[in-house]
Amino acid sequence: MTRDETLIRMANQIGIFFESMPERAEALAGIAKHLKNFWDPRMRKAFLAQVDGPHHEAISPIVLAAVAAHRATLE
Repeated sequence: MTRDETLIRMANQIGIFFESMPERAEALAGIAKHLKNFWDPRMRKAFLAQVDGPHHEAISPIVLAAVAAHRATLE
């Protein structure tokens, strides 16, 4: 598994955890906060490149929504 595939898998797992929250806005903020607090800047940069790249279809919709809503915080 490549580094990029690992980052996508990890982000999707975070998304699965937060997807169970009843408030979608709170879930999206939680995903972004987790990525900001626990992923170092290099990991976030590499992941955002995947969001913008050809493999974005492998990223879960809730994670994509979280990045779209909170991208400035993650960059």
